[in-house]
Amino acid sequence: MKLLHTADWHIGRTLNALSLLDEQKHAFEQILQIAKDEHVDGVVIAGDIYDRAIPNPEAVTALDKMLREINLENNIPIYAISGNHDSAKRLNYGREWMEHTNFHLNTLLKEAFTPVETDEAQLFLLPFFDPIDARVYYKEQGLPDEEVKSITTISDAMNLVVSDMVKLFDKNKKHILITHFAVTPHKDEEIDLTSETTSKVGGLATLTADQFQAFDYVMLGHIHTRFASPSETIRYSGSPVKFNIKEARLKNKAKGVDIVTIDDSGITREFKPLTPKTDLIVLEENWQTLCDADFYKQQPVNKDWFAITIKDFDRSEHIQTNIRAELQKRYGTIVELDYQVNQDKNDLQHVAVNINEISPEETVDKFFQTITGKDLSTKQKNIVETIFNEVEREHK
Repeated sequence: MKLLHTADWHIGRTLNALSLLDEQKHAFEQILQIAKDEHVDGVVIAGDIYDRAIPNPEAVTALDKMLREINLENNIPIYAISGNHDSAKRLNYGREWMEHTNFHLNTLLKEAFTPVETDEAQLFLLPFFDPIDARVYYKEQGLPDEEVKSITTISDAMNLVVSDMVKLFDKNKKHILITHFAVTPHKDEEIDLTSETTSKVGGLATLTADQFQAFDYVMLGHIHTRFASPSETIRYSGSPVKFNIKEARLKNKAKGVDIVTIDDSGITREFKPLTPKTDLIVLEENWQTLCDADFYKQQPVNKDWFAITIKDFDRSEHIQTNIRAELQKRYGTIVELDYQVNQDKNDLQHVAVNINEISPEETVDKFFQTITGKDLSTKQKNIVETIFNEVEREHK
């Protein structure tokens, strides 16, 4: 059995108001061709199919065409789950009749306990969920109230969920988990959060690799780089497209998909790279260098997009200059422009923090620091996390 592992399509995503839909379509065309060339038995989409709970019409139309091409036109099964950016309830529409074309889509926790059976494997499709979802589910299953109340973190919930899945294992088959969470190799270890979000709402950063050791292979979504994979058998595919400046800084680390082969000898994986239609180039140089023809003519000007940081910037020397316009004449499309101001020759600092690169909780914390000069207390941080968790649930 051969599966193509991809995740985090985020159809409808923008980069500083610039639509990425053409980039996503270009990546999809390559994914589909790889699936056909490799004669895969299924395409795995491990969550965050859309970028938001209520996608715009263009995103819905684009995704509909993509899924139709995979599943109906090429008769390739799809094994998909919802992620934290998707609306579980909206994606769940039509799920039952989709299965008649081998389009398997799980968006609710209760659906994960019915594995998809193939001759070689059991595929457990576990969508993103939070501790509240687990408490509701297990209360409905008749778990004693004291045990339901003990599910306070996503780690508590996951231990319970996995233990119930293990009870369903067919010892004659491989056991594959498809899910959407941040997973670290060890407890308290930092994870590379070059992700679609740096949010820790709902305990997203609390799961560890040992919690999934019962499975032969785990296909993850949520973190946008495959280099964050916690082990050789617990893998992130990464997103097909660069979505932010952090990802663009990961040079020589191409986006792509994994081809996972399951047979009697075990499970093997092969990475297949994707080529961007328009790349995102990060430049961090002083004004003189950026305006030097010998420098900028070496760049893919008017072809790729640029995120530029002007180092050692002295505003007093450029009062009459339209900085962005001058750079656009030389480079073309600039998706982000930042300045590193030389304040006293020794103290270099950015003018502003890019809030797209920090979590909502950290944004509140920094605002609190600015106003009061103090950090949020542990109790206050817990209140903030709870509020964002409830807001996120309301938008699903």
